Amino acid sequence: MPNEFSYDVVSSINMQEADNAINQSQKELANRFDFKGAPAEITFDKTKKEIGLMAADEFKIKNLWDIVESKLIKRGISAKSIEAGKIEPSGNMTVRQKITLKEGIPQEKAKEITKYIRDAKFKVNAQIQGEQLRIVSKSKDDLQAVMAALRAKDFGVPLQFTNFR
Repeated sequence: MPNEFSYDVVSSINMQEADNAINQSQKELANRFDFKGAPAEITFDKTKKEIGLMAADEFKIKNLWDIVESKLIKRGISAKSIEAGKIEPSGNMTVRQKITLKEGIPQEKAKEITKYIRDAKFKVNAQIQGEQLRIVSKSKDDLQAVMAALRAKDFGVPLQFTNFR
């Protein structure tokens, strides 16, 4: 039996689910009456993790954003990992907007989480490893208590717990 147990705290997005949500959004866009005959499109760059929206005016781009956001959330992608950019004018009397899907725990958030764990006096060791945290303890109960505490507090990023050993 191991003398130490651990798990990783990560913030990740299932890119297949994001792709499915974008495909559903594109199908809905093709069938929506209010977008018939108007220039509108949804693009998805998987490598950059960016969604591009293009529409005739700001009202239509906000409707387009509502479609995409609802599909992403229905597919299990947290609203905390979606960051909408500014609406910018584009050529041919259209406007564009970029939406970024954020993965990983930023360094300052990781420091905030480790400080929260230290201040709560849990008998665990929290280490920052790039864009994730590793929580180590001799007791599984302590690890589960930390997991429950992290789920209860909002750090502004979606947290998942993986690699439980």
